[in-house]
Amino acid sequence: MAGFSFCPMCGGAFRATMLRAGEPERLVCQACGFVYYVDPKVAVATIIRLGDDQAVVLVRRAIEPGYGKWVFPGGYLDRGEVVEQAAIREAREEVGLDVQLDGLVGIYSYPGRTPIVIVYAASAPMGETVTDEESLEARAFAPAEIPWADLAFRSTEEALRDYLAGRVWPAATVGK
Repeated sequence: MAGFSFCPMCGGAFRATMLRAGEPERLVCQACGFVYYVDPKVAVATIIRLGDDQAVVLVRRAIEPGYGKWVFPGGYLDRGEVVEQAAIREAREEVGLDVQLDGLVGIYSYPGRTPIVIVYAASAPMGETVTDEESLEARAFAPAEIPWADLAFRSTEEALRDYLAGRVWPAATVGK
């Protein structure tokens, strides 16, 4: 379970234990009783509309999982970081664009998968995209050109479909 063997409090051995019926097993220290909850990771991402047209920015991944596949800019939220600020930071880091968040597209999670992915609609004035060490290339795609068969993750496809269908919570409700 999650690759942890020893308690961070006392160094005792963990044992996977059912604490309550209907809940997953938890890691419980056999020496001090500390319960280690293996929590999900939170990722943030932006579907960036570039300029005045409907083209969206995608990056082709240079890392696993999904090496060589397309995804919108995103990454993990740091502890204590505001979600919206993390989305803006990730867009700047991954494609070099300063974005404005226009609304929330959705929150995506799947059985047996670690990340919860929070996706925002964003806009940026026309600008040149750049790549970082995690990307092979970055470019804007018109909706009809999106490489659907080469998207990296289920959340990428679902969020893009939601975005293109106009399912975006207005910016006035984001972060409130």
